Amino acid sequence: MNKTETPTVVVKHRNATSGTITVLPNSDTPAQTFLLHEGILIAGRKSEASKATIGIVTMDKCMSREHIKIEVKHEGGGVYKHFLSDNNSKNKTLYNNTCLENGEVVVLKDNDEIVIGKTILRFNE
Repeated sequence: MNKTETPTVVVKHRNATSGTITVLPNSDTPAQTFLLHEGILIAGRKSEASKATIGIVTMDKCMSREHIKIEVKHEGGGVYKHFLSDNNSKNKTLYNNTCLENGEVVVLKDNDEIVIGKTILRFNE
C-alpha cells in the first residue's frame, strides 16, 4: 500500500438483539420495553411461579403468566424472523385484531399489535 491509499476498515455490526416488544401503558400496566434475542421466548404476567423469559409487570389478571411464545430465528446476514404463537393461554391472543387459533404461528412484522389479556404489546424490528 502506498502513502495515498487509505486502508479499508471492515465494521461488523453485531446485532445482539433482533427487535423489541413494547408494552403500552394502561391503568393496570406501566410502559415497558423488552429486547428480543435469538431463541424461544415466553412472555406473560411477571410472577415468582412463572417460567416466562419476558415477565411483564402488570395487575392484568386476564394475562397468563406464560401467555405467548415468540421464536426468533437468525436467517443470516443480520436478518431475523420472529414467529408468534399463543402458548395455550386461558384468554387467547389477538394478533392485529385477529384471534390466534391453537397451533397457529404468524410471522411478526414491524409495528404489529399483540393483545394479551387487556394489555397491548407492539412489536418493532
